[in-house]
Amino acid sequence: MLLSADHVGVGSPALWVGFSVFVVALLALDLGVLNRKAHAPSLGEAARWTALWVGIAAAFNVFVYVRFGHEKGAEFTAGYVVEEALSIDNLFVFLVLFRSLAVPAAYQHRVLFWGILGALVTRGIFILVGSALLDRFHWMIFVFGGFLVITGGKLLFAGEVEPHPEKNIIARMFRRIFPMTADYHGGNFFVHEDGRRKATPLLLAVVAAEATDVLFATDSIPAVFAISRDPFIVYTSNIFAILGLRSLYFLLAGIMDRFHYLKYGLAFVLIFVGGKMLLGESYEVPVLWSLAVILGLLAISIVASLLRPRPPASGH
Repeated sequence: MLLSADHVGVGSPALWVGFSVFVVALLALDLGVLNRKAHAPSLGEAARWTALWVGIAAAFNVFVYVRFGHEKGAEFTAGYVVEEALSIDNLFVFLVLFRSLAVPAAYQHRVLFWGILGALVTRGIFILVGSALLDRFHWMIFVFGGFLVITGGKLLFAGEVEPHPEKNIIARMFRRIFPMTADYHGGNFFVHEDGRRKATPLLLAVVAAEATDVLFATDSIPAVFAISRDPFIVYTSNIFAILGLRSLYFLLAGIMDRFHYLKYGLAFVLIFVGGKMLLGESYEVPVLWSLAVILGLLAISIVASLLRPRPPASGH
């Protein structure tokens, strides 16, 4: 059952703590040992890291299948696919952000690392609050569903708009509150300059990336709630998807503009999962059917992008 009346969830306190420790250990190993030296990952390195993160997520998915049954396992798979698909589209915003702030390629990995570390906290808060709202106020499911349908409709009919995440209100407030240096100083977030402690543009990039991720969460988390009402499944599928976001960014950075029809596939995915929430328990779509529809929509949009490439811009 997609929206079960039993919303207690499978995550015991020990499982929550164990998963959190596991993720923090992975991040510490990543930044503190394997990627201690700042550098721009090559295409091959990014591909290997992407495969590793997907493999870790798949191994955890197997654990969920074995420990909690095929339904929870399917919910995790569908949630992971939805979150990863939405993340791929959002990578374009990170690309624009790094270009607009002129973040050196060697330190983009560092920015994404700290942004993801912050996302562990903010996503957890969003999911716990969302789960509490759905449990206490069942009608909130229709609010979430309507929001997803509207968001999908806007994405479907919106024209090509160049995003400017560096100009968001958080970034503007940061510039007003913190004295900043004009230039980057290696991988430092703060330096002493002119007798004062100043923030570097690298810290602004982290703040802007984190603020952007919060905006991403407003549609991705409700979308996963349309698949599972289990907080542990929603959280773990979210976290595993964004853990691989950094390596996926470097893998796809040069070819993201080729998937120009992906936004339409994502729009239909949001409309589909939002529609399921609006239907409530009057008509429940099995999780495996939902996963098949989601994968089908994404596959169609990717294949269409490859078969019909975007025409070259005038003047090139």
